Amino acid sequence: MKKLLVALLFFQSCLMLFAQTASSINIVPLPVSVVPKTGSFIVSSKTSISVPSNNADANRVAVFLSQAIATPAGYKIPVGKKVAGGNVIRLNLAGSPDKALGDEGYKLSVTPNAVTVSANKPAGLFYGVQTILQLLPKEIESKKQVKNISWAIPAVEIIDYPRFGWRGLMFDVSRHFFTKEQVKEFIDDMVKYKYNLLHLHLTDDQGWRVEIKALPKLTSVGAWNVRKTGTFGEFSTPTADEPRNFGGFYTQDDIKEIVQYAKDRFVNILPEVDVPGHSLAAVASYPEISCTPEAVNYHVNSGESFMDWSHGAPPIALVDNTLCPANEKAYEFLDKVFTELAALFPFEYIHVGGDECPKNYWEKSDAIKSLMQKEGLKTQEEVQSYFEKRVEKIIESKGKKVIGWDEILEGGLAPNAAVMSWRGIKGGIELHAK
Repeated sequence: MKKLLVALLFFQSCLMLFAQTASSINIVPLPVSVVPKTGSFIVSSKTSISVPSNNADANRVAVFLSQAIATPAGYKIPVGKKVAGGNVIRLNLAGSPDKALGDEGYKLSVTPNAVTVSANKPAGLFYGVQTILQLLPKEIESKKQVKNISWAIPAVEIIDYPRFGWRGLMFDVSRHFFTKEQVKEFIDDMVKYKYNLLHLHLTDDQGWRVEIKALPKLTSVGAWNVRKTGTFGEFSTPTADEPRNFGGFYTQDDIKEIVQYAKDRFVNILPEVDVPGHSLAAVASYPEISCTPEAVNYHVNSGESFMDWSHGAPPIALVDNTLCPANEKAYEFLDKVFTELAALFPFEYIHVGGDECPKNYWEKSDAIKSLMQKEGLKTQEEVQSYFEKRVEKIIESKGKKVIGWDEILEGGLAPNAAVMSWRGIKGGIELHAK
């Protein structure tokens, strides 16, 4: 009995030790496999980074790691093709692909003498490096040198690969403008957690944020509103004498810089131009693309209430914020927009929004009534579907694919469109059933 008791106590102590060791390895998202080992690797001024491959992206990942460590540690870790001796971080591209890892997976081995990241592709090396940075003390995030700290990486064996190929975050730069540098910071935060797609919401009622050279008013007019404080959607209505100087936009050179910055971190950018609703910034710039071009109250929204949501979605518009499906000028406008957008963003999809489109101004429009009669459209949802199908043809003519919110299912889906079902799983189920 005594021997059994001693054995049980020993086993329990081993479990507690393992639990304590495992609990110190905090990685988000949780890897596929984490096996804690004994000891740790200490990053020091004698550490080096080895990249045996001639692959330019793999070398860029190594430089990224060196730079990430340099500021908080106070010394630069050299990067080389062949490094002799111990205390080395190795970034190895596999000679023969490991099918389980795919393009973004990696294996990480940490021992007291070496850290080794192995991957099929540079993206896997990059995500392995992100895990290394998470394993280091939290002070690795410091923007200045941190003294009297041991830069220890716990010994561990990790296998990791993503469950989902599309791992995205949406950044709304329309309702509140964020600078180019702030977008870069957002990308930096994304990749720490292995996100690989930035959904950039570029246009809405509160601002148009991308330069379209063929349509200069989109940024000279559409990018600016009145600065207000309080609760968004309940701001006071701007007076005529309040300056419209709050906002901003990205030049095409800015967009190219952001796209390259994202690409260097293995992030794609999905641009969104939200139409036919959520388009007040566009309509304020070019009223002729609406169903109500004679209106005189078109201004970029500054956060004041201009929709009646009392009966739910879609809302009743108090100001027409829609492009007109019966207006050929709207399609000519979009052709110019998507021509330039397709050249700026290499990602295969362009997001066209389609959500929360009020239709009360369409219901009053003689042009819409004529369109419905001509095309045999019975409902306003079918009118929007007509619009979405024409938009799809424009975008496909630029070599891109269409994606939109699940409202584009209503009235009939465009033949090749992909759907983001933001209101729940119903839209996804409906799409899958088609």
